[in-house]
Parts: sequence; structure tokens; C-alpha cells
Amino acid sequence: MLYLSEVLMKNHDLSTFEDLKEALKGEARQGQMFFEMDVKPDFKDTPANWQDQCEAAFTSRD
Repeated sequence: MLYLSEVLMKNHDLSTFEDLKEALKGEARQGQMFFEMDVKPDFKDTPANWQDQCEAAFTSRD
């Protein structure tokens, strides 16, 4: 199980929500199968529908 907090800690150089979505895509490409959003990302550009966008980025894998 991959937790969003782990992604944020592993990639402390992320500066935007878009960077986070790319990191999530990378995790999925590396074989992660399950994803849990245990924290809200604290970026200035984090949208109101951040959960939906994180899930979409993780499942798209493109």
C-alpha cells in the first residue's frame, strides 16, 4: 500500500500539485498497485478536488 504521505516524504523537492501528480504516475509505473490518501497536499495550487486528481494520476500511469 502506497500512502500519499510517503510520496511526499520521498519527494521532498516537489513544489507544485502538478509535480505531485507526476510523482504518483511514476509510482504507478514502478508497480505500486494500491494508493491511500492519508494527508492533504499542502501546495498553493492544490485544487478543491485534489483527491479525484490524485486518484486519476495514479490510475492513468501514462
